[in-house]
Amino acid sequence: MKRFPLIMLLAVIIAFAVAMQKPTLFNNGKSDYSIVLCKNASISEQTAAKELQQYLEQIGGVVLPIINRDQLEEGQKHIFIGYNKHYGEECGVERPDKNDEGFTYRNVGDNIWIYGGSQRGTMYGVYSFLENELGIRWYTKDYTHLKPLKKWQFKDLYCSETPFIQYRFDQYYNVEPHKDWLAHNKCNSVWAAQDNEYGGLVAYWNAHTFEQFIPSGEYFQKHPEYFSLRDGKRTPYTQLCLSNPEVLQICIEKMKQAIAANPLYWVYSMSQSDNQFPCECEKCRAIEEQYGGHSGLMVWFVNQVADAIKPLYPDKYIGTFAYQYTRKAPTGITPRDNVVIRLCSIECCFAHPLEECEHNRPFISDIEDWSKIAPHLFIWDYVVNYRQYVAPFPNFGVLAENIKTFKKYNAIGIQEEAQYESLGGEFSEMKSWVLSKLLWNPNLDTKALVAQFINDYYGPAATFIQQYFDLCHSLIKDDTVMGIYIDENNPLYTNEFVTEANNLLTQAKEAVAECDDDMRLRVDMVGLQIDYLRMMRTPKEAIADGTRDRVFEFVRKHKIYLNEWQSIEDSIKAYNEKHSGQ
Repeated sequence: MKRFPLIMLLAVIIAFAVAMQKPTLFNNGKSDYSIVLCKNASISEQTAAKELQQYLEQIGGVVLPIINRDQLEEGQKHIFIGYNKHYGEECGVERPDKNDEGFTYRNVGDNIWIYGGSQRGTMYGVYSFLENELGIRWYTKDYTHLKPLKKWQFKDLYCSETPFIQYRFDQYYNVEPHKDWLAHNKCNSVWAAQDNEYGGLVAYWNAHTFEQFIPSGEYFQKHPEYFSLRDGKRTPYTQLCLSNPEVLQICIEKMKQAIAANPLYWVYSMSQSDNQFPCECEKCRAIEEQYGGHSGLMVWFVNQVADAIKPLYPDKYIGTFAYQYTRKAPTGITPRDNVVIRLCSIECCFAHPLEECEHNRPFISDIEDWSKIAPHLFIWDYVVNYRQYVAPFPNFGVLAENIKTFKKYNAIGIQEEAQYESLGGEFSEMKSWVLSKLLWNPNLDTKALVAQFINDYYGPAATFIQQYFDLCHSLIKDDTVMGIYIDENNPLYTNEFVTEANNLLTQAKEAVAECDDDMRLRVDMVGLQIDYLRMMRTPKEAIADGTRDRVFEFVRKHKIYLNEWQSIEDSIKAYNEKHSGQ
């Protein structure tokens, strides 16, 4: 009689231990899980299932079979990919909209369920599961960081996220052509829209289209009245005379043709040429006076184009710039519901967050005014130095805060224009990855992201690269003004900085001297920043000690543009002509 309570106690202990045991996805190369694709799985969900299978094999040494719902057997354990009606009813979850890019992954008992919108949401959930739970990092197109594990268990698994910004365009040359990298890092926008196995990529069609729609070379000789009146004279290659009704009709027809020829885009640009020569004729000026300036005339014109397009393409949008002379919002007129305003931050200082910088007060005033009248506001932002692609440009501290500011003023999309012409820009690999994370969630810790990247990407040189990174950002003072066209003689750069930075990067190179070619190249790309700066600041010394020749050899070999719109050879020629008469 006395043994019965002891037996009962042992039974309770065993039952409790069983209940507390964590489900095991894999252990020592074995797993009793399969991957289940739900009925009518989208292409991106199928892609995500295949990649989940591949990455689990690399991490855990297991190959989970991919099956359909009708192949389920009782007692099996599964990872369900896509919305599951049974679990939806059980958990009180409705089917997400197809275009919902949010996702949830969770466990339901021993099973794992990953679901979201079928276009890309579920896929993003799979990649976040791999990243958050199993430690994968898709840092660059050539380097995916992952570590094999013997065993992985879970308990109370739950993560649910939605994108902070609807359209996320990380415009770096080193990532934009790579649809897999973009999908893994949850970037959904590029310059040229495309269908692909990752749910496709959306795009804002073109920019500066006035000259494209009504080319000066084709129209000016017969119709000079189509172009800007400047100082009493019609002038080609300026802007269009927007008050001219024939200009409007031509632009409408050209826009119809553009949409028909490029059906994958969500918005189509009807926008000013990249110059500051608007028309000064009486009719254009009268409309500007009526609607508060140049932007008023632009919105008046673009609204008419949007009205003509809407009956034919009710799901498409017409976009235009708020850029340079049209940046200030109009008065007495508002953009149509199918018009997107693309506001550009080109004049801003990027040393400090936009809302914390005296220099940026006019921009904040403009974005606030546009946010009150624009039904759709899209931001064209800038994150590199276009005069010196490879020189230090310490702006990591503003990236997250500026994204938050754009969203505060109702931005639906952000284009982060960066080094879009070649590889090899200043910290291009790191900044493109960090930006992808912040466009999805700017509440992440930028410093932590940077430290993680440096530690994983630069190996034995990580300590010195981190010190160099911190040194660069210590250059930013309360009174620093840093635009996107600073040169080597900017007060930001001091001789003391260049000397200390060079010492750190020399140590970084020494630390990887015995590493493979890929690791040495990563560190050499960082070293280029200071070699270039030294070459530009002290040309005689750089020519004498061979720095110039090393830089030119390196950028030729790796096809690295030194500044915007100038070829590598033209940059080299210009430098030699200026500094050595060659």
